[in-house]
Amino acid sequence: MGEIFSPGKLMLTSEYFAIDGALVLAVPTKLGQEFFFDEKNDQKSLIFWKAYHQNKLWLEAVIDYKEWQILDTNIPISAEFIVKTLKNVQQLSNSKLAGTDSYYLKTNLQFPSDFGLGSSSTLMNNLSEWAGINAFQLNTMSLGGSGYDIAVAKEKSAVLYQNKPEIHYKKVTFNPVFKDELIFIHLNQKQDSREAINLYKSKVKSDELIEEFSNLTKEILLCNKLDNFSRLMEIHEQKISHFLNMPTVKDRLFEDCPFFVKSLGAWGGDFVMSAKFRGFKDYFRGKGFNTIFDWDNIINS
Repeated sequence: MGEIFSPGKLMLTSEYFAIDGALVLAVPTKLGQEFFFDEKNDQKSLIFWKAYHQNKLWLEAVIDYKEWQILDTNIPISAEFIVKTLKNVQQLSNSKLAGTDSYYLKTNLQFPSDFGLGSSSTLMNNLSEWAGINAFQLNTMSLGGSGYDIAVAKEKSAVLYQNKPEIHYKKVTFNPVFKDELIFIHLNQKQDSREAINLYKSKVKSDELIEEFSNLTKEILLCNKLDNFSRLMEIHEQKISHFLNMPTVKDRLFEDCPFFVKSLGAWGGDFVMSAKFRGFKDYFRGKGFNTIFDWDNIINS
């Protein structure tokens, strides 16, 4: 049985504006998604799909890939998404799902599904590595989105990513000298990215504003002092707040926090980033947010 692994991701800059070509800085997480695969020459043309969440079975499906019929499953709506995605794999691949072999495919998501670290992007990349196809193409056909998360999963590294005028990204080292001062707090809910993106898309944006976020990303990448990093993060939050006409997460939940609080990805859920201060664990836990990571606990740098 073969095995592939793709890391999850956290988007540090240019949320929303990534869709329109703003430069993104994103980092890989230690946890991601495993993919195990086996093939049998049994002339049956079946896919036996098993998806685990943190080693607990979540989804089972038996799929006839000649007729693209779900023969058996415990969660029909999720099995239908797997069928749609595997159809796209078949269309893009020269070899997989082309004959009469049966495939035994198993996934294991290592992080809780409400963490928003990239359950879909890690799946798209794992399937693409397995099938020898373009992960960005598969992602566009199956899900959409800016594609920065695919770049992180593919490179297994921090990346600078831009999707316009065409997809362009490069591996970077983002290991700031003050990383031990940074913390990541989960907001106890997963944000619906599509709903948030629809709000963003409904608003008119300028090339100048997109360029401002690209420039902020470049400055943030080069930061070597926490106070400068904090200032840039606050500027970033205020610009998006003004554009979306939404309060920042700090204004909404952490008004008395002595440091910046930066949303990571779609606003309203998933993770935020801040910095350590005296009593920071008691502060966040006192507000009901108990899941707090240090840099080295969550980021694979």
